[in-house]
Amino acid sequence: MYVIRLEDGTLRIPHSLTSGDGRLIGNAYVELAPSDPDYERWLPESITEEQEAERRRRWQEENDDLEREFLAFKESQANSER
Repeated sequence: MYVIRLEDGTLRIPHSLTSGDGRLIGNAYVELAPSDPDYERWLPESITEEQEAERRRRWQEENDDLEREFLAFKESQANSER
């Protein structure tokens, strides 16, 4: 998950919620307005929604080799369990 900078300047910061024993309950975004005290800390690593969409598109297009390798590994694990 990335820090997303919206057109109005609001930042969407990824945030994970965990239980008391450390189990992941869920992932979400928390929004910070430019007036928020932590805004300047997160701004340098933020990307626009368009940049995030481009990264996601590029990853989906370029992960074919990795996916094939994973599927072959998964099949070999299933065969070794038989």
